[in-house]
Amino acid sequence: MIPNQWYAVLSSSEVRRGRPVGAVRFGRRLVFWRDGEDNVACLDGTCCHRGADLAEGRVEGGHVHCPFHGLRYAADGRVMTIPANGTEAEVPENFRVRPWLAVDAFGFIWVFYGKPEDAPDDLPMFDEFRGGFPYAERSEVWDVHYSRAIENQLDVIHLPFVHPNTIGCGHKTLVNGPVTRWDDETLTFYVKNEPDHGQKPQTADEIEDWQELNSLQYRVPNLWQNRISDDLRVMAAFAPVDDEHTKIYLRLYQRMVKASVLRGLVCAAGNVANGVILHQDRRVVLTQRPKKTELQMGENLLRGDKPVLEFRSRRDELKKAAEAGKK
Repeated sequence: MIPNQWYAVLSSSEVRRGRPVGAVRFGRRLVFWRDGEDNVACLDGTCCHRGADLAEGRVEGGHVHCPFHGLRYAADGRVMTIPANGTEAEVPENFRVRPWLAVDAFGFIWVFYGKPEDAPDDLPMFDEFRGGFPYAERSEVWDVHYSRAIENQLDVIHLPFVHPNTIGCGHKTLVNGPVTRWDDETLTFYVKNEPDHGQKPQTADEIEDWQELNSLQYRVPNLWQNRISDDLRVMAAFAPVDDEHTKIYLRLYQRMVKASVLRGLVCAAGNVANGVILHQDRRVVLTQRPKKTELQMGENLLRGDKPVLEFRSRRDELKKAAEAGKK
């Protein structure tokens, strides 16, 4: 994990009023719920008394209650009452669990992986999705680390081989460039693949008018989008479950069709197509070893792997910077 980052970890619709929801994220069992003002709370989900899952409990008065012995937890992780000791009894200081800073925005539940006091106010959502861009969403779990899942979306070489009858049709096996650019914590990469007629691939510096090419983006730490057009985008959030699992939230954003009924049909059809493409990827990605990637791992990379290498390098830099900040 890259410390000190906001991660999109759940869809907002997964955390409803009136009941807790459990999810494994960052390799930890967490519990989420909404308080009386619809704010999202998140704690380590294991009761500090006898280890029961707080997600199996109930929400009342803005607090979550353990299903085993009724301990009542506030959003800051403190146990407020222990029924067995009486409602007026003082609660020992060690009766608490770790709280996580969480917010609901842009249709995602975001959790800050670090100390709450270090959290920036702004969330790492792409600017164009901050309002007024309708979308449809699907999700599924892959048995790989989130780094592997993200790298698949940064791979511009695989298209004609993994997706020959969908987004990789045309047998464009020759990879020019690609051109990569960083803007703050957003990596944009421009793709110019073409059929191989014996020509020499262009380097990134040789590509003219690269700004006009189709582009994709990665946003630190776990977002990606395909900028198909101004009115059509595919976006994904890669929620880290643990070292061997990732939950992918895949969205189709479109504003070409305005009428609500037709818009729903277009989004539904797009979701089906996205599912086909996603499963073509999954068939191969699940075979890759190791399941987790790092900057140095003994692979023989190609020039066309530039976006993948950029991702690994930046991730490594941020992890080292966070570690240095602890010393």
